[in-house]
Amino acid sequence: MPLRVAVQMDPLEGIGISGDSTFALMLKAQALGHQLFHYLADALTYSDGRLSAGAHEVTVQPVAGNHFHLGEFIVLDLGSDVDVVLMRQDPPFDLGYITATHLLERIQAETLVVNDPAAVRNAPEKLWVLDFAQFMPPTVLTRSLGVAREFLEQHGEAVLKPLHGNAGKSVFKIGGDGANLAALLEMFNVTYREPHVLQAFVPEVAQGDKRIVLVDGKVTGAINRRPGSGEIRSNLALGGTAEATELTPTEQDICAALGPELKRRGLLFVGIDVIGGRWLTEINVTSPTGIVAIDKFNATDTPGLIWDAIAGRLAARRNG
Repeated sequence: MPLRVAVQMDPLEGIGISGDSTFALMLKAQALGHQLFHYLADALTYSDGRLSAGAHEVTVQPVAGNHFHLGEFIVLDLGSDVDVVLMRQDPPFDLGYITATHLLERIQAETLVVNDPAAVRNAPEKLWVLDFAQFMPPTVLTRSLGVAREFLEQHGEAVLKPLHGNAGKSVFKIGGDGANLAALLEMFNVTYREPHVLQAFVPEVAQGDKRIVLVDGKVTGAINRRPGSGEIRSNLALGGTAEATELTPTEQDICAALGPELKRRGLLFVGIDVIGGRWLTEINVTSPTGIVAIDKFNATDTPGLIWDAIAGRLAARRNG
C-alpha cells in the first residue's frame, strides 16, 4: 500500500548521495510508490493540539548535483496527513533535538515515527550503551581531571570524546604520559556542560571498527571500517575505508542481547559500533548510517528491509 512519508532531516542540498542512508531510504520509498515530503526540524509547529510542519513534496534521483526536486510548499498535519515520519536529522543531540522528540511523541497514536521519538530521547548513543557494560571497554564519564588521571594511569592509553558527539568529531587519543590530558579536559569543560567519555584505548581499532545494522532487532548486515593513515577514527566521512566482514561469536552475543530491547522500544533502525570483535562502544539510534556500504559489499537491500519492517509495524497497528 502506498504511504505518505514525511522525512525530518537536514537540508537535501548538503547530503552526499553516494553514501547517505536517508537518501537510500528515500530512493527505496519512491520505488515502492510512496509519496515523500521533506521538512527541517525547526519547521515543527504545535498549535491547538495539533503538530504541523511546513514541508515540500520531494522526488529524488541518484544524480549528483541534481538529486532532488521540491514541489510546492505545504503545511502538513503530521498526525493526519502522513502515515510515517522518518526522524533522520543528524545530531548534535541538543535541546532542539530533544524538543523535536517531545513534539513528535504527541502524534505517536496517529502516525508511526521511526525511530520512536521517546526511545531516541531516552537512549543517547554513549549513555544507553552503559546498560550493556559487560561488552564495553573500561569507561568513565567525568569532568574531573583527577579522575581522568587515575583512569589513564590504570589503563595506559585512553580516548577522550564528547558525550553527545557524532561522526567521529572531537575524538582524541591520550598517550600514556598524559601530556595533553589537562589541556584537552580544560577545553572540553569549557565547550561542553555535561561529563565527557573517557575510554581505555583499544589497539585493535587499527584493524577496524565494525558497524553492525539491526532492523527491528535483527542483524541485517555489517561492514568493517578501517581508519585512514595517521588516524584512530574509522568513520567513512573522515577518510575511513569499508570492507566486507562477518560477525564474531561475541558480536553475535552482543546483538542477541540488544535485539529484543531494540524491538520493544520501537528502535527500528539501529547501528552499533564494535571494536576488535568484542568491544561495544556505541548504539546509534538518532540517525544511523552505513547501509549503502553494507549493501554494496553484501548485495543486500537494507532500505527494503527497513520499509518491510515499517509496513509490518503499520499492519500491527491496524490489526491491534
